[in-house]
Amino acid sequence: MTRDARRRVGVLLINLGTPESPSTGDVRRYLREFLSDPRVIDTHPLGRWLLLNAVILPTRPARSAAAYQKVWMEAGSPLLVHGRALVRAVALELGPDFVVELAMRYGKPSIASGLARLREADVDELILFPLFPQYSAAATASALAEAHQRLAADWDVVPVSSLGAFCDHPGFIAAIAEIAEPALAEFQPDHVLFSYHGLPERQIRKSDPSGSHCLASDDCCDAIGSTNRNCYRAQCHATTRALRERLALDSQRSSVSFQSRLGRTPWIQPFTDHLLDDLPKRGVKRLAVFCPSFVADCLETLEEIGIRAREQWTAAGGEALLLIPCPNAHPTWVKAVADLVRTRAIAVHDELTPS
Repeated sequence: MTRDARRRVGVLLINLGTPESPSTGDVRRYLREFLSDPRVIDTHPLGRWLLLNAVILPTRPARSAAAYQKVWMEAGSPLLVHGRALVRAVALELGPDFVVELAMRYGKPSIASGLARLREADVDELILFPLFPQYSAAATASALAEAHQRLAADWDVVPVSSLGAFCDHPGFIAAIAEIAEPALAEFQPDHVLFSYHGLPERQIRKSDPSGSHCLASDDCCDAIGSTNRNCYRAQCHATTRALRERLALDSQRSSVSFQSRLGRTPWIQPFTDHLLDDLPKRGVKRLAVFCPSFVADCLETLEEIGIRAREQWTAAGGEALLLIPCPNAHPTWVKAVADLVRTRAIAVHDELTPS
């Protein structure tokens, strides 16, 4: 900051989480913590317990561990490696008046440990930054609720603010576009797929204060207003519109889909795996896939799309599938994160300074 060099701002960058290793035991512990969150599986506690302990945990950890093993890096999980790189770059971009830490909502480094490190750094104020481009109660709200719950245990609490969704923020869009432009020019896809993480339909409806807008019509996500300002699906479409405009993509040669569904309850559609089977039947042979609900490459991008989806695409008759990397620690994304933090810090500073 430039207005008051004596103030130190703590910044907690929060992502979803990762197991400590790709072993079945560590993956089981991670999944237990993750899927025990009532914002993630938002059903009756008894039903959630039965689903987790009788259905998911007996079989899924071994399958997930095998998937993690395919993408695990020497320094750890991709999400953690890219997260640490982002923290280092953002800290350098922001300068000495800011202290930047990484936290995961589930697993390590935890939100509690991140807040403890910032407390030890004796920061004067705190900015919470969930790294989820599109808002959802299952991710954004869960991360913020956990952070505030941990802060509430302190006797003294510094001023705290948070950053929300950045689904169409120019810096976020520019970072993806700068990564994608040369890759698309070389690959020359027949079609572009924007594949976002899925959510149950009930969670979309629960964020609709009107109770009648979300998922009620084919065009309900064409614009964001007061009734769907917290709609994850609408924000995914906003990201897609911004990327289509920035990359000059034909809407007839690009699609939106949702991946990573769990269980038998209705999830938002269309499903990525269904489109992977359908597009070759329409003559699409070369497919480029973006995953813009993730700021860092992880299991859902590298394994689910980069390996499994590519295998499915080939089996369905497609010729080639290109996975566009996430922003990770791309310089344009680093600058965007720093600008968002800096702008928020100045706003808080102005609020705290008597006129």
